Amino acid sequence: MAIHLYKTSTPSTRNGAIDSQVKSNPRNNLIHGQRRCSKGRNARGIITAGHRGGGHKRLYRKIDFRRNDKDISGRIVTIEYDPNRNAHICLIHYGDGEKRYILHPRGAIIGDTIVSGTEVPISMGNALPLKSTSTDMPLGTAIHNIEITLGKGGQLARAAGAVAKLIAKEGKSATLRLPSGEVRLISKNCLATVGQVGNVGVNQKSLGRAGSKRWLGKRPVVRGVVMNPVDHPHGGGEGRAPIGRKKPTTPWGYPALGRRSRKRKKYSDSFILRRRK
Repeated sequence: MAIHLYKTSTPSTRNGAIDSQVKSNPRNNLIHGQRRCSKGRNARGIITAGHRGGGHKRLYRKIDFRRNDKDISGRIVTIEYDPNRNAHICLIHYGDGEKRYILHPRGAIIGDTIVSGTEVPISMGNALPLKSTSTDMPLGTAIHNIEITLGKGGQLARAAGAVAKLIAKEGKSATLRLPSGEVRLISKNCLATVGQVGNVGVNQKSLGRAGSKRWLGKRPVVRGVVMNPVDHPHGGGEGRAPIGRKKPTTPWGYPALGRRSRKRKKYSDSFILRRRK
């Protein structure tokens, strides 16, 4: 992904850096409207996720995470921008006339051919089970869009630049190293797409101004120590005061900054061999 640096002709473009423009011209039968976000509020109107609200209207693109069009080859026609995710998406024209969106694999270009199934070659963009009858995925293969439950569609490694590695196979399970560093067991029958998700340099972008952040639906972040006591446990005091506690807390009084929030005795604990970093 090419990074375009702005000239410092105005204060708002100073230090700005964006990726090369990828046009968005979605097909009408693959998009639909969506309800405006709840701005971080629950059904009672209470803020449960801060710094959210506003933002530009978006149309949702229907992404094919299941890749269940078996043994029908498709051709990449366009590479488009998706406002609902950091990764770019590809429009695929299949041989039977169907058209679908998928996540853009890194290195894929317009005109490339992809296919999904159990007897497909291990090449970039192809979707196949972690263990098939004839095409055995070798250890060390880079994969993304990985299923957790067979037939439900890919749920792991879907963000821009995300990639997981197949590190072992034993019995009915395969061992994967996920982008978070977690080592997890997945059924060998689950589908995964070969390669890495595209738009790898998304973290190199610099919006350059606050307005660009607001277009994304992200509001300013305010420190709790400068609030009033009624708004945050860190608030209050005369002048510039410390938080007044041994350890920092969330606005609701729970321990913050490093406290593990995962449920104990969760059903998936038996599948996780090493927790994420």
